[in-house]
Amino acid sequence: MDSVVCAQRIQPVGFSEVSINDNFWKPKQEKVATATLNACIIQTEEKSGRIRNFEKVARKQGEKHEGIYYDDSDVYKALEAMAYSLKNRPDAVLEKKADEWIDKIAAAQQPDGYLNTYYTLTNITQRWTDMEKHEDYCAGHLMEAAVAYYNTTGKRKLLDVAIRFADHIDSTFRVANRPWVSGHQEVELALMKMYHLTEEDRYLKLADWFLEQRGHGHGKGKIWDEWKDPKYCQDDVPVKQQKEITGHAVRAMYQYTGAADVASVTQDPGYLNAMTTVWEDVVYRNMYLTGGIGSSGQNEGFTADYDLPNGTAYSETCASVGMVFWNQRMNALTGDAKYIDVLERSLYNGALDGLSLTGDLFFYGNPLSSIGNNARNAWFGTACCPSNIARLVASVGDYIYGKAENKVWVNLFVGSSTRFQIGKTSVPLRMETAYPWDGNVKITMTPSQKVKYALNIRIPGWAANTAVPSELYSFKTAGTEKAEILLNGKSINYQLEKGYAVIDRTWQNGDEIELKFPMEVRQIKARNEVKANEDRIALQRGPLVYCVEGADNAGEVWNLLVPENPTFSTQNGRILDEPVIAIKANLLKVEAAADGLSVQAKPHIVTAIPYYTWANRGKGPMQVWMPSKMKNIRIAE
Repeated sequence: MDSVVCAQRIQPVGFSEVSINDNFWKPKQEKVATATLNACIIQTEEKSGRIRNFEKVARKQGEKHEGIYYDDSDVYKALEAMAYSLKNRPDAVLEKKADEWIDKIAAAQQPDGYLNTYYTLTNITQRWTDMEKHEDYCAGHLMEAAVAYYNTTGKRKLLDVAIRFADHIDSTFRVANRPWVSGHQEVELALMKMYHLTEEDRYLKLADWFLEQRGHGHGKGKIWDEWKDPKYCQDDVPVKQQKEITGHAVRAMYQYTGAADVASVTQDPGYLNAMTTVWEDVVYRNMYLTGGIGSSGQNEGFTADYDLPNGTAYSETCASVGMVFWNQRMNALTGDAKYIDVLERSLYNGALDGLSLTGDLFFYGNPLSSIGNNARNAWFGTACCPSNIARLVASVGDYIYGKAENKVWVNLFVGSSTRFQIGKTSVPLRMETAYPWDGNVKITMTPSQKVKYALNIRIPGWAANTAVPSELYSFKTAGTEKAEILLNGKSINYQLEKGYAVIDRTWQNGDEIELKFPMEVRQIKARNEVKANEDRIALQRGPLVYCVEGADNAGEVWNLLVPENPTFSTQNGRILDEPVIAIKANLLKVEAAADGLSVQAKPHIVTAIPYYTWANRGKGPMQVWMPSKMKNIRIAE
């Protein structure tokens, strides 16, 4: 790997070092800390056997396992969300509940460190025999929860459980040189979190070992023996030789997150080259405008290039969460802002759509159009998405800032404060903004003494006329405004390096940076190869993708037509209790002519709302991509 990449290694600033006071994210974190986690707790403790399974293991009375073999993971993800929420919103009752769960988990651990309620209650002699059965996947989520809980509370009980389990896995497989392919990747990225926290080398080696196992024909279990489909879990070729995205989207995201994290430590060029090639395959040919991925419900993942249907889009919430994870690691590895551009798109659109505005209803799949048959659900049999979006929203603090020697990165624009250590000088930093509704951001630095460092501020691609870091989507016309940066009130020229405006100077107490991002309403078109969006237009403002929904448009949105030169205005609005900026668009409405033998298109003012807010007012039709020609139009009778 070249030295430029090594030198650019960005260390993300962790959630426990960031305080968020943002008007967009803080209310969402409050909802997660209350409504979402309450839903998770009720479902986990009362309406399913997830916690009871741990209690049954501890009782040792031969009781039956309840639920699905991977249900332990939902307990761990909910615990991880609790850990982040306790940082954002300390709550003695919630912490007591978490400690209660942790006691039950610890009591279910076997003497040799093994921990999995499904196998312990069904037949422990069968453990580690079927690679599809999610044992290491559940273990990974336990490790992630343990690291998060330790970072918030300093309590070690769950971390010690995770360490014993990780050591059990390491001695069972890597040390014993016994092949094992994870059927649902996740343990690799979790081991890297363990490594970063404990600095224990064996966890780095084990994460790398898990990745190296893939693509050598070691797979045993349903995926390989019944389905004959190693591509489904990215096991058809070795990781370092992978060039295209295949199979199950969430499995892929977790695998590549782990690989990028390993590469950032080992500087292995094989991983970097594979990650770059696969990332381009996703972003250039297989990503929805919302940052969602995985078009097919059949394999919960990928099909052919450019196959991006709107109404049947699977675009699982968990896959968008995975896009946030992977793109953060790619940014840390390369220092390139394009990965944060994709992260931001997935975060504000594809992932956030998975959580209702009330915090207690969820989407598993996130389509880009609906004829009115899509509704959010209180829960799912396979309940990975609710706890996954809960832990993401609660941990947004993980994605805002980065640091390296004498360098500071501002990646996301979220009202917050943190503190950097530059040499021996402490540098508190405060960011204030009404983003994503407003493009103005103020960053104030108050170092204890004058200090030299480079401040790297991401200039979002959308603010520089690049819709996405590929030609998959593009703005229909060039924007008229440019991003502006002011230093202590005066406009400054800036150079872009890998998508960042770099301001390298000696800073002093009270220095202020102001960012002014253009917030024009932009029309977006897709490449011709994306047949689903041929002669269609989508709207975006700032980082937000918009949609038209029946609730704002007299119940009908399939009869709209985008003229050649539409005009737009914005207005403040509200969806339930969520303040939003809505777009008023001068479009055309297609209706039957008086003679009933022809159609006519009449000027019509349409309201568009942020995509993440749709389906919060009951079922109704919705479209992200609106036609600009008379096809696929439905006329109300």
